[in-house]
Amino acid sequence: MIKEQLNILIQLATIDGFLAGKERKLIEHIAKVNNIDDDEIKELLNKPAPITDFENLTEDERFEYLYMVIQVMKIDGQVFKSEIVFCENIAEKLGYKRKVVSELSKNIYSDPSITADREMLKEKVSKYRV
Repeated sequence: MIKEQLNILIQLATIDGFLAGKERKLIEHIAKVNNIDDDEIKELLNKPAPITDFENLTEDERFEYLYMVIQVMKIDGQVFKSEIVFCENIAEKLGYKRKVVSELSKNIYSDPSITADREMLKEKVSKYRV
């Protein structure tokens, strides 16, 4: 599952036509923490795969996907409309209303070392399930 998550993060990070250093570092960090070697990371970065089906994910997995795409969207300090739309589309595929992105964005920080109260966020997200 982590490769699918990384794939989505890579697609979001490159939607503006450029992979910012902070975005790349976060993606590489997530990959390394999950024991993905450098060659696999390079392959994922060079050839993102089509986005897969999310139907079989648990509620926690859906939340984690959403949390990570929003964090990547914000990590470089610039949020483009195309990134917001991408996140909203992912939210819909995960079974949430599009508005969940703006709600979560208020509470997810661009600095990954600052973590939000995940239980509080999960509670907020549950109100946006379709």
